[in-house]
Amino acid sequence: MTTTAKNSIKKLHITEKASLVSEKGAYVFQVEKDATKSSIAKQVALAYKVTPVKVNIVNSKPKKVLSRGKVGQTRGFKKAYVYLKKGDTIDIA
Repeated sequence: MTTTAKNSIKKLHITEKASLVSEKGAYVFQVEKDATKSSIAKQVALAYKVTPVKVNIVNSKPKKVLSRGKVGQTRGFKKAYVYLKKGDTIDIA
């Protein structure tokens, strides 16, 4: 099954930086690794009934961590910054 046929959006990525960006009309989503800009825009338009203007994608790399004396690694993920048409908003709550 391709990404266009399934839901490419995992969840809304809520952080301090994401809340600052949302004031400018952009929202941050965690998405599937094989998601494309066009599939993300389509899914946001269907799910939230808004008009995406631009989509930027950022790949977050896995980071090494030390927990209880053992070396581990966090999972990497892909996030998408979705810019909406002026006047459109997504209810976060």
